[in-house]
Order: sequence, then structure tokens, then C-alpha cells
Amino acid sequence: MNSMRRMLAAGAVLVALATGVAAAQDFNAEPNYGTLNLTAGFTPDPVVVSVTAGGSLNAQGISSSCQGAISNAPDVRLNYTAGSYPLIISVASNSDTTLVVNGPDGSWYCDDDGGVNGLNPSLRFGSPMSGRYEIWVGTYGGGMTASQLHVSEVSSQ
Repeated sequence: MNSMRRMLAAGAVLVALATGVAAAQDFNAEPNYGTLNLTAGFTPDPVVVSVTAGGSLNAQGISSSCQGAISNAPDVRLNYTAGSYPLIISVASNSDTTLVVNGPDGSWYCDDDGGVNGLNPSLRFGSPMSGRYEIWVGTYGGGMTASQLHVSEVSSQ
């Protein structure tokens, strides 16, 4: 009887672990709004991608410094070849949006209201790395909202 309880307990742990993995952001998933391939000095600047911000996952699952509701798959994948310019990723929206980025080094970068107009997020990489950036645009209060993702080397939106 004890061995049966142990097997059931082990099975429950495996199910719980599998469920937790399924709820995490999948930076290898196909991006919701495509892939950008940019090299330092790109034009036009900014590159703008229309996205619907939001999703069903809480970004705080990544880090307590992350905010907002985001999707499982990234909204945009950026393959970037760095040069001497900064890399600025920002969002323009009429709603309170958030930004979550998984950088080429595997680190997570998040912002809520660091951009212009108070409720828009912005992340500035002063000495950006070359590589793949996975980008999620979230909503602070939940729900979904039309937004524009801006990728620039000059300014945030």
C-alpha cells in the first residue's frame, strides 16, 4: 500500500511540474507577429510592428520586476546585429502596456512605464549584444489592446 501511495504522489508531482512548464513563456515558439532581422544603422528608424498587447499569463511568473498579462509565445522575435548604436525597444499605445524581453544572454528585461506618455514601456540597451531578442507586449490591467512595438537606435516612442 505504501508503494502505491508513493507512486501516486510521484505522479502528482510530475503532473504539477508539467503544468508549470506549460504555463511558462515559450521563447522558442513561433512569434505572434513575425521576426525582424536588423543590423545596426537600419532604416527606416524606428521599425514599427502593429501588435495586440496582452495575453493570459502573468509576467511576474518570470520575475517579480515584470508586470502585465502576456501571451505564451513572443509577440516579435528580433535577430539583431549590434554596432555602435544603442538598441531601444518601446511600445506606443492608448492603454497601459508593459514590455518583457528575453535577451541574447538569456536574461529577462522588463519595463512598465519607462517610455514616453507615462503608461508606455521602453527598454534601452546602451551597448546591445548581437543575437536574438524575444519580445512580449503586455497589458497592465489585463485584457487585450492594439499597440505598436517600436525598435529604434535613436529614440523611444
